[in-house]
Amino acid sequence: MPWRPLPRIAFAVATYPFQASSPADLPLELGDELYIIEEGGIDGAWYRGYLVAPPSLLAGLTSVKGQTLEARVFSGIFPRCCVQVWEVLGEESAEANGEENGHIIGDNDDGSNYRHANGDSRYNQTPPSSKNGRGYSNSRSNSLRTRGSFVNGDSPQDSGIGHGPSRSSSNRMSEKADQGIRRKFSSRSGRSQQSLRSTLSLAPLTNGHRESGAQRPSAPVPMLKIGDETPTSLSEPLVDEVASCLREWHSKNLHELLLARRYSDLEKISDLVYQLDLSRRQLLHGVLTPWELKTRRERTVWDLINGNKMLSNEIIVRDAEQRGRLLTGNDSPIEMAKLQSTMSLLEKPPVSQHESTKLYHFMADIRAFANSGLNSPSLTIGLYSLTKGGMPKQLTEPFALDVPSQDHFDKIAPFGKFRTLFTDLSSLDVGETSGSESDLYLVLKLQASQSIETGSTGSSRKGSIPEYYKPVTSGSESPSSKTGRRSIMWAQKQLGSTRRRAQQEPRLPAAPGTANSSATGDMGERPDTQEGTQFPQFANRSIGVGVLNIRHLLGQVKATEHIMPIWSPAGPSFEVSDTRGEFDELIRDFMKSRNGHFTKSKTLDHVRLNLQCFESPDPNSLIKKTPTLLQNISQTPKIGFSGTPTRARSDIYITLSEAFLPSQALLSHPERGTIQVSSNLDLQNVQLTLEVRKKNGDRIEQCIFPSSNSQGLTAWRTTAVARGEAWDQVIKLVIPSDDVPEAHLIMSIADTPKFPFALSWMPLWDEEAFIKDGPHTPLLYLYDRLTSSSEKGRGAYLDFPWNSRGNHDISKEEVLTGPIALLKLETYLCSTVFSQDKILLGILKWRDQSKAQVVDLLKRFAFVSEIEIVKLVNDVFDALFGILVEHAGKDDIEDLVFDALVTVLGITYDRRFDLGPLVDKYAETGFDYPFATPCLMRSYLRLLAKPADARNSRRLRATFKVGRQMLKFIISAREKQKIKEAEIGITATQPTFNRELRNIFKALEALIKDSTPTLVGSKTLIVQHIHTWLPELRSSFSEEEIFLLASSFLDSCMGVRSKLILYKLVLILNLTKMSMFTTSNVRHSIVQNTARWIHEDWGINFASSDQWPEQVRLCCSIVSAQIEEFGPEASIYFPKIIESYGSIQSAPRITKDSLSLLFPTNYPFPKKPISSTSHFDEALIELSAVLAQMVDIPFGHHCGQALPEFTDTLFKTLDVIVSILSEGAFPSSWLSLHIYHHKSSLQILESIFVVMAADFVPSPDDADDFNTELWRKYLLTLLTLVRSPSLALETFAEQKRRAVWKVAGDVREQGGSLLRRSWDAIGWESGPDDQARFGCPRLGGYQVQYVPSLVAPIVELCFSVHEGLRGVAVRILQTMFVSEWTLSEDLSVIQAEMITCLDLMFKSKNVGEGIIQKLFVTELLAMFESLSRTPRDPFWEAIKELVSTVDELLDLLAAVHCPEITESFRIMHTLQLMDFLKDMQKEDIFIRYVHQLATLQYKLGNPTEAGLALRLHGDLYEWDSRKVPLLKDPEFPEQTSYERKEQLYFEMIKYFEEGAAWECALISYRELADQYEHQNYDFAKLARTQHSMAKIHDAIARGEQQTARYFRVVYKGLGFPSNMRDKQFIFEAGRDERQAIFTDRIRQQHPAAQIASSGDFEGEEGQYLQIFAVNPHRDLEHPVFQQSKVSHSVREYLLSSRIDRFSMTLRRHSPTSAVRNQWIEKTVFTTTDSFPNILRRSEITSIENTHLSPLQTAVERTSRKTSEMASLDKRVRDGDNTAFSPLAEAIKQSVDPSSVSSVAQYRQLLPERPNPIDEDEEEEGTREPLHNALKLALIDHASTIKYALNLFSRHNLDHSPISQALHSTFAPEFTVLNPYIDTTVSPQTSPSPPSSDPNDSTLPSLTNGNPTSSSNAPHPTSSHAHTRGSRLSLAFLKPPPKPPLQALPIPIPINGGGATTPKHSKSSMDLDSDIAVSEYGSSAVVRGGNTKDKDEDEQRPITATSGKSGKVRK
Repeated sequence: MPWRPLPRIAFAVATYPFQASSPADLPLELGDELYIIEEGGIDGAWYRGYLVAPPSLLAGLTSVKGQTLEARVFSGIFPRCCVQVWEVLGEESAEANGEENGHIIGDNDDGSNYRHANGDSRYNQTPPSSKNGRGYSNSRSNSLRTRGSFVNGDSPQDSGIGHGPSRSSSNRMSEKADQGIRRKFSSRSGRSQQSLRSTLSLAPLTNGHRESGAQRPSAPVPMLKIGDETPTSLSEPLVDEVASCLREWHSKNLHELLLARRYSDLEKISDLVYQLDLSRRQLLHGVLTPWELKTRRERTVWDLINGNKMLSNEIIVRDAEQRGRLLTGNDSPIEMAKLQSTMSLLEKPPVSQHESTKLYHFMADIRAFANSGLNSPSLTIGLYSLTKGGMPKQLTEPFALDVPSQDHFDKIAPFGKFRTLFTDLSSLDVGETSGSESDLYLVLKLQASQSIETGSTGSSRKGSIPEYYKPVTSGSESPSSKTGRRSIMWAQKQLGSTRRRAQQEPRLPAAPGTANSSATGDMGERPDTQEGTQFPQFANRSIGVGVLNIRHLLGQVKATEHIMPIWSPAGPSFEVSDTRGEFDELIRDFMKSRNGHFTKSKTLDHVRLNLQCFESPDPNSLIKKTPTLLQNISQTPKIGFSGTPTRARSDIYITLSEAFLPSQALLSHPERGTIQVSSNLDLQNVQLTLEVRKKNGDRIEQCIFPSSNSQGLTAWRTTAVARGEAWDQVIKLVIPSDDVPEAHLIMSIADTPKFPFALSWMPLWDEEAFIKDGPHTPLLYLYDRLTSSSEKGRGAYLDFPWNSRGNHDISKEEVLTGPIALLKLETYLCSTVFSQDKILLGILKWRDQSKAQVVDLLKRFAFVSEIEIVKLVNDVFDALFGILVEHAGKDDIEDLVFDALVTVLGITYDRRFDLGPLVDKYAETGFDYPFATPCLMRSYLRLLAKPADARNSRRLRATFKVGRQMLKFIISAREKQKIKEAEIGITATQPTFNRELRNIFKALEALIKDSTPTLVGSKTLIVQHIHTWLPELRSSFSEEEIFLLASSFLDSCMGVRSKLILYKLVLILNLTKMSMFTTSNVRHSIVQNTARWIHEDWGINFASSDQWPEQVRLCCSIVSAQIEEFGPEASIYFPKIIESYGSIQSAPRITKDSLSLLFPTNYPFPKKPISSTSHFDEALIELSAVLAQMVDIPFGHHCGQALPEFTDTLFKTLDVIVSILSEGAFPSSWLSLHIYHHKSSLQILESIFVVMAADFVPSPDDADDFNTELWRKYLLTLLTLVRSPSLALETFAEQKRRAVWKVAGDVREQGGSLLRRSWDAIGWESGPDDQARFGCPRLGGYQVQYVPSLVAPIVELCFSVHEGLRGVAVRILQTMFVSEWTLSEDLSVIQAEMITCLDLMFKSKNVGEGIIQKLFVTELLAMFESLSRTPRDPFWEAIKELVSTVDELLDLLAAVHCPEITESFRIMHTLQLMDFLKDMQKEDIFIRYVHQLATLQYKLGNPTEAGLALRLHGDLYEWDSRKVPLLKDPEFPEQTSYERKEQLYFEMIKYFEEGAAWECALISYRELADQYEHQNYDFAKLARTQHSMAKIHDAIARGEQQTARYFRVVYKGLGFPSNMRDKQFIFEAGRDERQAIFTDRIRQQHPAAQIASSGDFEGEEGQYLQIFAVNPHRDLEHPVFQQSKVSHSVREYLLSSRIDRFSMTLRRHSPTSAVRNQWIEKTVFTTTDSFPNILRRSEITSIENTHLSPLQTAVERTSRKTSEMASLDKRVRDGDNTAFSPLAEAIKQSVDPSSVSSVAQYRQLLPERPNPIDEDEEEEGTREPLHNALKLALIDHASTIKYALNLFSRHNLDHSPISQALHSTFAPEFTVLNPYIDTTVSPQTSPSPPSSDPNDSTLPSLTNGNPTSSSNAPHPTSSHAHTRGSRLSLAFLKPPPKPPLQALPIPIPINGGGATTPKHSKSSMDLDSDIAVSEYGSSAVVRGGNTKDKDEDEQRPITATSGKSGKVRK
């Protein structure tokens, strides 16, 4: 079947992978997105289409910073069975889904129509496209048309896409995509496959098949997604949100992180991506429980937030409470503002409940351990709190477990056998409360059985019982008595694990029925301790401990794994501590070490744990919510209560610390007093055995719990410790309540395995109360017959004092002195049954007390501990109300009970306890005292009668705090009283009760109005709490009556001041939110009265109150709470909102480091710290949110204001809108809220327009009443809104684009429509002629007031990519043209504004697609199409001229601001733009570009060119005193033209001097000097100028200038633009830039060009470059060649200044002999501009060939050779020893008379002179200039060689032969230098230094600035010498110099070894330095250590005619 196109493009997803088997196949992977265009194959089994793949990160490595990577596009064919069609793109789908999801479809280039998303207008327009293939039009189309360069054929060879078996064709595909594919927006439908197939057919067109070779259909358009919805979007919106976010991060951010090397951030993002992907899969597949689902949603939302914060800092609001749905424009702006602020500033969601009421639960799961052969090891885990500087406090019960073998552990570990949940930890416990410095630690203790350590003892190991250990018993019961029980007092069994210990029963004194007894005291039979029984040789010990700080896990949702090292006490041989880090001291707190050191445990090195923190008010509900993780987990409760106990509990905790057995310790004895501990005891294995018994001696079975997961034990034994060591073990006693008063502890201590040697006991109940919590020190008694005996089961020890104080006064601290043996332990009662407070116990048993005792107890009730009251709160209430009713009418007792009730109720505000619910529950169900009402009312009224009394005032404040609860008891008692009265027929007491309640409220009102200062506290408490009292009145008052009470109270608060205002506002807010007010009348009354109540508390801050922002915030909270009930009358709030915003905005802004949660409901406002400071204002955010919520409320009746005031309000409203949009209230990174306010601001502007169009557009007759400024403000605000870059969807990445579209929709379309209507509203009706001519129904009128002020923003809108908005802007611009032409027949004003606007737009914004395409130009000309039909219409001609100017400007601006061009082209385009601006007389813009150009050049390292650029600015001014305006960019103050120009010259000169551009600097200095000398007569500045010029001349003389390199570049080929094609340029390169480097730089500018050395490319396609090195052309006729006193540096400076001619050698004729026949042919290039210039290049204007004569060749070559030799000499003297060998070789060739390379051969070209010495001045003047130049050049050459020979002496080389050859070869030249020198005598020594004698007249001679040695020459004394001295010596010009050899003391080795020569810095004012510089020779020029002039033989092309080159090769 042939390929046939589908009727509509189908979007499909790959559901099965497909491997390519031919080049035409398109390989598929699961999830690939495809666009199908054709169907083919047998039965249509194959599809042809395009695959849109995610962008490659590799593409990001070369992308522009901040640019989103483009998707990759592949094409090919694939099986139909491998894909599933999701959506058909076309007419039906667009109409079906466009409105819902914002389907925006572009169009093609054929001029197809666009239909706007929210408008109804159509415009024929070519859509924009860009260089990257992306286009955008915010419109909907009836059909999807596509275009592109992709075509399809029957075979892959026919396709221009390059199909392949893999996706390696992405580069080629992307390149074509950039040229052909434009992206368009669409929304993907969420309909299923079945629905698609049922509604839209995918069948191909019946006659649409394509034959072979026929034209292929256009390529589809891969569309950008906006409403990317999947079928799961409704149930789980986060699935799509995560996918969109991850795609954006991948295409926009990951490559930037890589390029910036932000590897830590990349790792964080990687973790986030993994977590988000996991969350998405869990949400998609629905595998979570409801609680886990809620938690997962919240975590996913915050993961998205954290990722966006890290990458873009733009936060999108998604509400976790609404399944993670992205909040849109249909949601409340108030809720959005709350979420936006917390998400943007906080790191985690704020917790609504108070921090102290939070309960934490920690799960600890042991995952692995390393057991190395321990015997029966066990682990005990617990949580401890450690305060800085304090001791550890155990928070939870221990959790114990046996450690099995490794294999067994691996089998049972997955079943949760080794994990526990530590429950009910409060914020105080974990150190989370403010100011807390405590940390939370997980402590693990390792216990194991170890062999018993015993010393030598005389006791038998056979088990014999010493006589003194045998107890004295009575009775006749035997072990086989009816009780069936026996004591295992003496049982000694091997200690094992915790679970085995559950079956043990350690020995203690005999209990009743446990042993035989007799009257004689004989001990009965003990089967367990018979003779011959072997005692155990093992005992359980604590051998290691591990500590882990888990404080940081608070708030973490994710489980974390930790390795806990186990530390053990170091052995005796330990020398160096192995303890590390902070755990050193912590370990010491939990375990003792004899030597103070610890080491890693060798037997169990570490334990690996998995820890996780949970927050939940109840652990059981937490386990139910998290069954997957916590099912069947063992709970380990906290020791004590966290807050108010909600479950019955009665636990007694005993902490056994240690046995105090110091040396010489004394055991107590009832008869013998004290007995010393036996010396036979080693006390190395001290163990304690404990039982709980009653007074009658009965043991309480199974009441001891050593750990949270153990079974109850009857007897329990501690671990074994040595003397002085502590057990530090905690056990829990669970004793039946009835047994507690009689229970006591009985404990024995033994040195295992020996018999007990001591016992001790301690009662748990004393004086009708449980023993006091805290430390106790029971006495240790000698274990013998007396102390262990019993009397009828009752132990004899009960008659002994249990502590040193006896049985009395145990409440005091038990302090002991002396070596009395003691037992140290602590008790803690955790019970809801028993109390330890005697006062409370007395109150509870009040019926047993007398009246006086009751009064005394009530007076002391305030001293009862809160926790004691909380545990028994119901009983306490019953007791107090019982006393109150019993003593009714007795004022003193009523008041005392009332105060006691207030004390109890006051605990409800204690943050440690959550007592409120229990009190409410008691009042509702447990309270049954109907006659308490009158008593409470009387006490209440007595308090209110004297509020100012000091004592009453305190009581009154305490009562007001608990007023709700007190009123609840009063009302509850009244209700029960009514029932009682009804039973006896009394029904008339209710009015009396109501009247008394009203009296209470009237008393409260009177108190509020009282101005007594002492009542401020009472007033505050009333206002704070009165709203909680009102709901309690519902049973006695109607809803209307309660509101009247509240309204009357609020009316009494109208005059309050200071903080009371804030509390009054909170009261109004609470009143608004009360659910009890439900009737419409009451709700309406609340809303109506609120405006009156808050009127004075916001708006303009006349009082300058510091708390004004807080008042405004509370007013916002009130209005936001009532806003849903507002009617049209609510517009009166509008001015207040606007005034409040302006008042707060005018205050100074401060940087915030905390966030006060928005729309607070109480005061003080809750705050949350933020991680980094930020600029925002909570009050402004709230005001803007309330304003956005009120957009639907019309401005009825001008908001209740007069017209002038309303006009002012409109002005302020527009300012507020601009402030909100310009980040005045919050940053734009709060993306959702920022976009929401764009939409709401547009709605406000719609409302304003309605009012302004009706009331502010006067008729033409009243035109003077038109408010121009108001309309200007309005239009500018509207233009600011529609031009906002936050609405430019086409520039956003996927996630942001999706969010903006969902939040605001197409705001630009709606804004454009409003702009059009607004502009038309201020225009006048146009006449029929104007309508026919321009097509505008309304023209002129008030519109002319805004030309040209609104031209700039309108022009900017004309460049919008949004077609609808652009169309409106073009239409408005048309009316501006017409209005301006009608008024002045000139468009220059508009043109000037357009130029300024375009320049500013390019400066401040990125270049957009519409700007490049200049779409508006075509649209604007189309508007005036009717004018073009009129020949030579002046208006049409003016429009065409303006458009042409704008078109040219756009080209220039686009070229300058293009980000992809090189800096050299940017400079060139900038100069062209500056020329344009200068012609347009836009001086301010021209100046800005001048300084931008100067800055750019300086950054590129071209200071000279930067100075030349500044000269363009300086040339704008004259040297006069007229004022010039200030400049902002660059910043120049208002000053005179002279001052401005002088300032610029100073800056120019600075650049020139830095770039060593001496000529340019001198020209500027001379101009300044002329002004100072002849105009201003400022000689001080003139002196400084001349001094600076002198320094420059000095630098020139010292040869500090460096000559640049130059290259000729020829552009060939049709690939170059016309302004460069077939042209040649001279380029100035860097001083050290060689040709290869320069070529690479040029190649970068033209990457497609080819470098060619030769060839003719005329008319050829492509780009070809030819690059040649050139030299500045030397004019041999320059006067400098005729001067004999010019140094080489000066000559080079004169010859290289302002160069505009360059040359290169074309041919050279150099015969081996006959120098008279040599010649050189050169090509000379003349440029347009001389160098240096700004562009560092100049076009060649003329090319000529010149022929150098032999004489010219000689002069040129001699000068060049001298220069080369001087350069080598300078390099050697500067320390470059590598130049010595070339220098020596060059000297040898030069002094060799037979060498053809010696320049001495050129002497043949000089005319013969009979006697050169007698030659006079007149003869010199008649000499031919070139002959004179050659002669001077030879003299200079000889002098240079002579000077260079000094280096030979410094290198200890014999230069005598060279010196002789020099004097021989250049004898004529030396004769001229010194006519008295004997040239036949060769000097054998170096020149001696000149004499220091001032009378010594022996001076060195100088010619051309080069010294010659004259040490042996006699001083000329004849008159002839004097008369011709000027010809013989120039030494008189300067003092004698110091020879350079004396200044270079360190020799320089020839081969580069040894020391180097130091450089000498010389002052510019040192005359000796001047001479020393001149001694380097007139030809010495240094350029970076290289020879200045390269041999021209190296230049190409060169054609040698004959002979060999005579140059010295290096």
